[in-house]
Amino acid sequence: MAAGLGILKLLRGVRQLELHRLILALMVFCLLSMAFLAYYVSNSPKIKDPPPLPFSDCGGGGGALLGVSTGADGGETGGQRSPLFLPVRQGQLQEVKTIDNSRTEPVVLVFVESIYSQLGQEIIAILESSRFHYRTEIAPAKGDMPTMTEHGRGRYALIIYENVLKYVNLDAWNRDLLDKYCAEYGVGVIGFFKATENSLHSAQLKGFPLFLHSHLGLRDYRLNPGAPLLYITKPNQVEQGLLPGDDWTVFLSNHSTYEPVLLATPKSSDPLAHFGAGPLQALYATVVQDLGLHDGIQRVLFGNNLNYWLHKLVFVDAIGYLTGNRLCLSLDRHILVDVDDIFVGKEGTRMKVSDVEALLNTQNKLRALVPNFTFNLGFSGKFYHTGTDEEDQGDDMLLQHRKDFWWFPHMWSHMQPHLFHNVSVLAEQMKLNRIFAQEHGIPTDMGYAVAPHHSGVYPVHTQLYEAWKSVWGIKVTSTEEYPHLRPARYRRGFIHNGIKVLPRQTCGLFTHTIFYNEYPGGSRELDKSIRGGELFLTVLLNPISIFMTHLSNYGNDRLGLYTFESLVKFVQCWTNLRLQTLPPVQLAEKYFQIFPEERNPHWQNPCHDKRHKDIWSKEKTCDRLPKFLIIGPQKTGTTALHSFLSLHPAITGSFPSATTFEEIQFFSGANYDNGIDWYMEFFPFPSNVTADFMFEKSANYFDSDVAPKRAAALLPRVRLLAVLINPSDRAYSWYQHQRAHQDPAALNNTFHAVVTAAPSAPRALLVLQKRCLYPGAYASHLERWLQYYQPSQLHVVDGALLRSNPVLVMEGIQRFLGVTPIFNYTQALMYDEGKGFWCQRVEGARSKCLGKSKGRKYPEMSSESRAFLTEYYRDHNMELVRLLNRLGQPLPSWLHQELRSSR
Repeated sequence: MAAGLGILKLLRGVRQLELHRLILALMVFCLLSMAFLAYYVSNSPKIKDPPPLPFSDCGGGGGALLGVSTGADGGETGGQRSPLFLPVRQGQLQEVKTIDNSRTEPVVLVFVESIYSQLGQEIIAILESSRFHYRTEIAPAKGDMPTMTEHGRGRYALIIYENVLKYVNLDAWNRDLLDKYCAEYGVGVIGFFKATENSLHSAQLKGFPLFLHSHLGLRDYRLNPGAPLLYITKPNQVEQGLLPGDDWTVFLSNHSTYEPVLLATPKSSDPLAHFGAGPLQALYATVVQDLGLHDGIQRVLFGNNLNYWLHKLVFVDAIGYLTGNRLCLSLDRHILVDVDDIFVGKEGTRMKVSDVEALLNTQNKLRALVPNFTFNLGFSGKFYHTGTDEEDQGDDMLLQHRKDFWWFPHMWSHMQPHLFHNVSVLAEQMKLNRIFAQEHGIPTDMGYAVAPHHSGVYPVHTQLYEAWKSVWGIKVTSTEEYPHLRPARYRRGFIHNGIKVLPRQTCGLFTHTIFYNEYPGGSRELDKSIRGGELFLTVLLNPISIFMTHLSNYGNDRLGLYTFESLVKFVQCWTNLRLQTLPPVQLAEKYFQIFPEERNPHWQNPCHDKRHKDIWSKEKTCDRLPKFLIIGPQKTGTTALHSFLSLHPAITGSFPSATTFEEIQFFSGANYDNGIDWYMEFFPFPSNVTADFMFEKSANYFDSDVAPKRAAALLPRVRLLAVLINPSDRAYSWYQHQRAHQDPAALNNTFHAVVTAAPSAPRALLVLQKRCLYPGAYASHLERWLQYYQPSQLHVVDGALLRSNPVLVMEGIQRFLGVTPIFNYTQALMYDEGKGFWCQRVEGARSKCLGKSKGRKYPEMSSESRAFLTEYYRDHNMELVRLLNRLGQPLPSWLHQELRSSR
């Protein structure tokens, strides 16, 4: 019995063990099945929506259309835009007076509500993008208007009011002054009325035969083809659908001076039912053009802000029209579409045969709309045939059709050029790409290249420019980094080392944006950019646009093709712009014909922009840049100050130049073209970044027109030392300096003859006269520096006191600079009787003075010349008194003496 029970227990244990094993086996099978399924799903072809279709001509199209008409219940009602035909005016349209504001400067005066107001910033953004000069003022509720005229010319060609009510509600005195100015100088006014919760629903615009009706919801925006201001904007178009918001204002008037520009239909007829009859009168003007028939002043009034894209387009036309086309962009627009990273990219993001076929097909379609349109392909040969089999076939098809495209080189291995410190090694990498191009028949003579991630283009990496020229013969490149990535409207071109650098634009497509429905923020964001948004405005406001796209944007959903075909059709639907394409070298020539002032760059400090610092050589450091500058002027004692400062243990001057000695003369002349790498070579690596003070002295910076702006771009936090002596003495010293250097004009003419020479005198004499007299207008030159630097950054050194009591002056300079410790110059300097000024004290109580060219002995200035110059500089010296008083800086001793003698 006991044995039987034992066997039974054993059998039960075996069954339980087998059950556990069975459960464990089932669990393992389930896990393996799940892993296999996951692998299959992740690696099998994905079933996705087909690529979106580009917009059809003026209204149809694919994607999430923004202009689809909707009914009152929000349902879609259709599709194609229809042309607008306005009812004919009763009687003939009166002759509009041609605008002539040629007696004004081409500057826009913008009255804003505050420096932070959104509409004000949007107005300024369009002016800046168009490169129009402007000045902003806070719109005065009461008080004086800014000065409107100078020397018989108007200071402004156009006036813009962010809030038109500030214009119409000006006090009678200022309104009369402004209207008289506008009428006399042919100046127009643009005004905006944006309804607020406190705005009346209906009101008459004060002083005008014009009524406003606000707080409206509108739909179906239309352009009036009879509006005279339309130039870029193409009339006879309707933007169907609801307009955003219920805060629109419409204008109503029976006066013939008002011509509607943009019109819309109310969502509901009830709010405006009492204004009258007839189906054609269901259109109400939201933007009107005042033809000047009422009071002789032409205006354009907007019944909302610039948030809606059509308002921006009409605003650009209004600026051009009201300035007599003086502030007007031409209709020509050049676009170039770069496709970066050809052959580069991970599997699944590259182009296949069908994608290349689509690229060719779209290029052919675009050529019918944009003359000479050609995709510009940038390649890195190392990555050829590194995709899937289908993608490698796509690589081959690109090469089969290589003559159908333009080509430009990237780096062979797509490395960033700033990582190469040896120009020879960098050139070898480029040669590998060139060999690849030659082996595969890719053209190598386009003269254009783009660096990966814009590395080395800006901030400039000298080795890149040298290698580009030696290997590829590059003449043109482009970057989005000059002077900074954002805001995009500030991007500019420049020329360095013979290579033209053009601004490059983004278009919302990056390496990761490859699916329409996965576009960041939703596909509507991409469509919004195309249909009147950022991408559209880029074309509208830039005569030349080079767009950056990537290989991955032309595979998968082919967003590159969708974007540019849609953009071109939208631009041609709504504007009269003439789109065309040129090869990069010709495009660069065209760019600098339009913007010749951009040929010379303004070097920025790479350490003030993280993006710039990331693509700047790690072997370079901003610590080699100076902390203060001696800016001059010449012949005032700047060399002596330089030598005194160099005695301080914590202060280090720049290395001497082989041609300009202790001066670098970087910001004021041709040396600036050498770039900041060249400039930094004049400074050592500081041993203590915090405590070491490096400086340079270039006395011709003081009166240079370009030095202040250039210096502020690279050294915005630097401190400035200016040494001033009596300007009459400075002029005479310069004359004697030129005599010592055998200047014929100085040798053959007395000082009095030089300073009193008539405008008809020989050119060499006038050049010498200018160099004698011009730097002595101290106040005007200091004001130029103060446009870019804060008053706290400027210290005026009394040059006469520097000569008589340098110890006192040097103590004040040290405190201004904040240098520690304070150095005791009493033991470092001694007066040299032979030279007649203070020199460095060396061993044995001997002095070490400046060279023979300093402290020359020459005859006293004649009393006749002294009297002439005293009178010549009288007003300039009074301006200097006012400036120094405003800055809170003491008057130099010589200036006190001049004031006493003139009383």
